[in-house]
Amino acid sequence: MAHFTILKSGNIVEQVVVVSNDIATTEQAGIDFLKKLYKNQHLAVVQTSYNNNFRKNFAGIGFQYDQTRDAFIPKKPYNSWILNETTCQWE
Repeated sequence: MAHFTILKSGNIVEQVVVVSNDIATTEQAGIDFLKKLYKNQHLAVVQTSYNNNFRKNFAGIGFQYDQTRDAFIPKKPYNSWILNETTCQWE
């Protein structure tokens, strides 16, 4: 199974959707499928990895997708915490 995120403004994860590997043979195939399913060609969709094989972290609702780092970053729990640039986790 492949996992994809639906992003709202600010690249915030609104939803995580599972798509069959038979459909999501590539990331683009999964994105195209979801855009057609939701009937929205402007839908912001990004694939996430359940095993953290890419994009640093498995996305959850409220995570932000950072295009520069190509990573999903969880919400900052406290103002004093600093982002670990290697893991994209707050410490």
